Amino acid sequence: MVFDHIGFNVTDFPQAKNFLVQALQPLGIGITMEGEGWAMVGRQGEGNFWFGSFGGSPGPIHIAFAAKSREQVRAFYAAALAAGGKDNGAPGLRPQYHPNYYGAFVIGPDGHNIEAVCHAPEA
Repeated sequence: MVFDHIGFNVTDFPQAKNFLVQALQPLGIGITMEGEGWAMVGRQGEGNFWFGSFGGSPGPIHIAFAAKSREQVRAFYAAALAAGGKDNGAPGLRPQYHPNYYGAFVIGPDGHNIEAVCHAPEA
């Protein structure tokens, strides 16, 4: 991973936290640290994604979380939709990126395009 952590503001911290915890759980990603109005999510020993309510949202961004399998991508997509995300691309191959690019996209509470992606072939 290139960075240690990255973060941005959200407009409704409890809503964003609920969404991200539910959506990222199938990827083995959870809260690694939190405080009043902020939290970090990630996997132990990897970079973290920080979010908090210390100002306005930066506007829609795209962030992709690494999945270890295509099944995790599918589970992320189902969990994200159940958590209130909006479909922005069902799980599937995106050969325009490379032959094994398997991703799914949802729009989260602040309008961010949240993706889970696996680069490995189907098991």
